[in-house]
Amino acid sequence: MAEQFDEMLDAIAFVGDTLAPFFLEDPKTGGAQASFSAFASLDADAAAREWPFAETASSAPALREMVEGLAEGVTDNLVWEYRALFVGPGHLAAPPWGSVYTDRECVVFGETTLALRAWMREHGVARATDDKTPEDHIGLMLALMSHLCRTQPESLDDYLCGHLLTWAPHYLEELASVARHPFYHGLAELTRSTLLGIQDFRGLSVKLPRFYK
Repeated sequence: MAEQFDEMLDAIAFVGDTLAPFFLEDPKTGGAQASFSAFASLDADAAAREWPFAETASSAPALREMVEGLAEGVTDNLVWEYRALFVGPGHLAAPPWGSVYTDRECVVFGETTLALRAWMREHGVARATDDKTPEDHIGLMLALMSHLCRTQPESLDDYLCGHLLTWAPHYLEELASVARHPFYHGLAELTRSTLLGIQDFRGLSVKLPRFYK
C-alpha cells in the first residue's frame, strides 16, 4: 500500500511539474523552452496512453492539439496567445487567478488568495518567487501541488479540496472557451481532465464556491 501511495504521489507531482511551466513561462522569453521542445516531439497518442489520471479519450485529443500547436516551434502566434491569456496588457478573457472567479468583486489578491496565503503560512510553505504574483495563480498552484507531494503528502488532500479544486476546473473550462491557439486550448483541456481525474482517484469531496465570473 505504501508503494502504491508513493507511486500516486509521484504521478501527481509529475502532472504539476509538467503542466505548471506552460502557465507560468512566456514561450519565448521564459525558462520553459525545454518543456516546449519536449512536448513538440511527443507521440501524442502514445503519451496519452501513459498520461496519469485522465481518460485516454480526453487526454489524447488534448495532447494532439498541444503537439500540433508546437509543430512550427515557438511562433509569434504562440507567444502572442500566451501573453493575451496570461499577461496582458489589456483585458484577460480568462484571468489565471482564483480570486477573480470566487471573489464578489472579481479582483486579484481577493479573499481566496488571502486564505491560500494563510494556509501556506500555517503549513510552513514559503514563496519561491517574488510576491508580486498572487499565490492563487494556476501555474503556482500546480507547482505547489507537486511540492506538497514531495514534502507534505499528508497536506495534499486538504490543499486540493480547500484551494485548488474549488476553482481550477471552472477556470480551465473558461480558458478552453477563449483559447484560440491549439496548444493552449489543449493545455486547458488536459489540465482540467487531469485535475478532475485526481479528484476522482483520491475520492475527494469538493465544496464549490459561488462563481462571479
